[in-house]
Amino acid sequence: MVLAMVLAAAIAMGIARIGGAASDRAQAQTAADAAALAGAAEGPGAARALAEANGARLVSYRQEGLDTSVAVEVGPSRPLNRVTGPTRATGRAHRDDARTQASPGRSG
Repeated sequence: MVLAMVLAAAIAMGIARIGGAASDRAQAQTAADAAALAGAAEGPGAARALAEANGARLVSYRQEGLDTSVAVEVGPSRPLNRVTGPTRATGRAHRDDARTQASPGRSG
């Protein structure tokens, strides 16, 4: 009986950990995509602001011509996920794409 309860608790913790990791990954990717679009349209300050608004930290920003690449990190959302550390995601945007996304009513 006790063994079954311990096993059930271990399974529940594993499921919670997987769910938390998936949530962190989705948050990081959302922040990276938003930061890349903002950076392509308005520069590194806008990229940093959008990353932070989405709960992430901008760890790299690179602009080459009209292309912008960013990397962001999101800290673990749950104590069980602290073992794995922060989740990193990257985003890329092209300046013309970013301007179209930033002002959908504008044709271009």
